[in-house]
Amino acid sequence: MQIDENKCIGCGVCISYCPVNAIGLTEREVPLTIKGKERKQVSVINFDECAECGVCLRSAGCPTNAIYQQELQYPRTIRSLMSDVLTIAEESQISGRGTEEMKTNEVTGRFKQGMTGVAIEVGRPITGTRMVDVEKIAMAVSVLDVEYEPCNPVTSMMADVATGKFKDDLLNEKVLSAIIEFGVRTEQLPDLFDILKTVETEIDSVFSLDIACLLNPDGSNPTAPYIEGAGLWVAPNGKTNVGLGRPLVK
Repeated sequence: MQIDENKCIGCGVCISYCPVNAIGLTEREVPLTIKGKERKQVSVINFDECAECGVCLRSAGCPTNAIYQQELQYPRTIRSLMSDVLTIAEESQISGRGTEEMKTNEVTGRFKQGMTGVAIEVGRPITGTRMVDVEKIAMAVSVLDVEYEPCNPVTSMMADVATGKFKDDLLNEKVLSAIIEFGVRTEQLPDLFDILKTVETEIDSVFSLDIACLLNPDGSNPTAPYIEGAGLWVAPNGKTNVGLGRPLVK
């Protein structure tokens, strides 16, 4: 995202809309309409910090339409893919960072009894992340021989899905968030939790942990003992898939 300094009037309205604090005010010399130059205060975008989410363009309501979307080239295009909810991922044809498997398991049957679906969302809420930190987490959990979800844009960014190594030219790209999604055997959860507790001290971002599984025949949650044993807090507003869309998988 960029700002036309000739159009900008320095009102600063766009600053509060940027979720990664990439916009600020500065002074610039601009040409006068008749002759000479003058200094004026304008809004500028820190290009390296911008996640290409499009919030300033669509929501800030710039009074002079000074904000515009420049043409994105790879690898910067992944910023838009992982930050702008209107960008469509080629792998899944889903907009934004989302994938379908964890949310529709009663239809896809991705995670069967004894398996747990795991999603690690890095950078959210409103912190952002460099892909190098996403790589650190992926490489850490890969020692468990996890099965990465193929229908996920983050998986496609890996140079080696066996080790979780990402393509080197993507590591410095900044995004609003990235979801690492995979399946593990349920009994591996204690090892996974230990790994995440270690790697959280090695990254310059935040992450949330999502768990999806089939319930036991008696209605109990097979992951609950592991979560409680690890002392993890569970959000009371977590998503629960109740299968209202007519289960297609037994």
